[in-house]
Order: sequence, then structure tokens, then C-alpha cells
Amino acid sequence: MQSLTKIFFTILFLLVLTNVSQTDTLSVQLDSSQVVVEQTESVKDTSTKKETVKDTTQTSITEKVGIDNLKDLFKFEKILGSLIIILVGFYLLKIITKILQYIAERSTRYRISLKGTIPIVRLLGWALIAYTVIAIIIKPPFETIIAVSASLGIAIGLAAQDLIKNVFGGIMILFDRPFQVGDKIEIGENYGEVLTIGLRSTRIVTADDSIVSIPNSEIMNQSVSNSNSGEPNCQVVSEVFLPIDVDTIKVRDIALEVARVSKYVYLNKPISVLFFNEVKERRSFLKMRLKAYVLDIRHEFAFKSEMTELIIRELINEGVLKKEDVS
Repeated sequence: MQSLTKIFFTILFLLVLTNVSQTDTLSVQLDSSQVVVEQTESVKDTSTKKETVKDTTQTSITEKVGIDNLKDLFKFEKILGSLIIILVGFYLLKIITKILQYIAERSTRYRISLKGTIPIVRLLGWALIAYTVIAIIIKPPFETIIAVSASLGIAIGLAAQDLIKNVFGGIMILFDRPFQVGDKIEIGENYGEVLTIGLRSTRIVTADDSIVSIPNSEIMNQSVSNSNSGEPNCQVVSEVFLPIDVDTIKVRDIALEVARVSKYVYLNKPISVLFFNEVKERRSFLKMRLKAYVLDIRHEFAFKSEMTELIIRELINEGVLKKEDVS
């Protein structure tokens, strides 16, 4: 709420500055008109008394215009109407996003697409609120809008270059969509599910429930790995290290069977088992890599843990491994 109040009074402050600049502009225009009048009157040999009257009239007009502009800007109806629109819009957007999040969390099929619409809804909602306050409630003159826009452009360009980069990065992410809310992505050393895409930064939640905020400008300058690209399912790789002389045929059969009966697995996509030789601490091992898809990306780590545990247990039960081999 404090941020909303600050935004509102910042807009009012800029409009006041613009009205002051308009008053100065009018004063300059009247000065020019006075010069012309003085030249004309000098040709016609008008008296000094008339010029004094013109000066007094000019000052009165200038002061009256400035006061009228300020009074019109700070009318109680306009301030109250603007605050009501901002508050109603804020809570309405909050309710809409909560509803979308609620529906998304309970729909595996449409979860990613629904979450992906939330940042766009927020952006369009705030744009509509700003338009309503400025164009319908405050109703500033066109010259005021131009002057405020120019002032904002200069101020932001000088004082908030990094912020501008992040904002443009956020807009590019929303419309170019290299990833969306709900996707599992890897940026640098950070891997996790996209929680929010804001205008300044993107937040992801990692496997240990840590929330990492990454500036959008950094995201635009790095490669991004997307595990599911908007799909509710994603591929999960589980690895188990085995003795070099293990029976790979039995290991493959057991691993495939364990994966097929898992409650997390997505059977419409292929399951594969691969073997690789690996040397660790001058000892040779056989690394088994199981690739399968989960129904919901939120079950990625649960599936990986389950596969490692059940495969080793079944290999011991079938006599393919000994307990000392995995100790």
C-alpha cells in the first residue's frame, strides 16, 4: 500500500511541476505579446500609464492561471477518485491472480498455461489503472501529458539505466516467452521452477525451497535451459553407480520395470536406460542412467529419489548387487 501511495503522489508532483512550467510558458508568451504591444504603442505614442496597466494585468493573469491550474489539479474529487481507482484496481488484480493460481495448482494439464498468463494480466491491469486515473479522473491537458512524459523520460534515462534494462528485459521475456511461470529452467548455477516474472526480476524456487531473484537484464545476456517449455511433463534423469562387472541386461530390465510402476511416471513418452564407464578415485564404475518423464514437473525430485532407492533395493533382492557393493 505504501508503494501505491508513493506512485500516486509522484504522479501528482510531476503534474504540479508541469503546471508550473506551463505558467512560466504563458508568462513568456505574455512577455512577447507585451513587447509587440509596446512597440506598437510607441509608434502610436501611447502613454507610460497604459504600459503600467498592461504589466499589472499580465501579472494578474499569470498568477490566476497558475492558481487555477493548481486548484483544478488538487480538487478533492480528483484525489479521492484516483485513490479509489488505485485501491480497487490493486485488490481486484490481487483477487484475479489468486483465482488463476488456485485453478492452476489444481489442474495438471493447464497449470503451466494458466500461470503463464498471470504476469500479462498484471501488466495489462496496471496499464488500465494508470490510464483510468490519468485520462478519466485527472484529465490533464495534452500539453501536460507531453511535458510529464518528457520529464519522466529524462529523469529515468539519467537515474535508472539499470532499472530500464531490467524492465525491457521483463517485457521481452513476457512476449518472446523463452520460459513462463511454472517452467523448470537453469540460469547459470541456479535451477528451479519459475515462480514469478516481474518487470524488474524473475524469481525461481530451487530444490531446497530457496527463492532466487535474478535481474531480467542478466537473464537476457545468459543462456537459459528450459526443461519442459510450457509442458506439464518433463524429462528426469536418475543415475546409479554400479560395479563394473554387473549384469547389465538384468539391471536394465529391473530399472525399466521400477520406472513403469511409479505413480509419477508419464507412460506416453519413452523410458530409456543407458550405461557409461566412469573412473572415480582410480576405480572403474558402471554408471546407469535412467531417462523417463514425470506427469508433473513438481514431482521431478521425488521421482528421482524414488528411482534411485527402488532400483538399488530390487537389484539387491534379485541378487544382482550385494549390500557391500552399495555401502
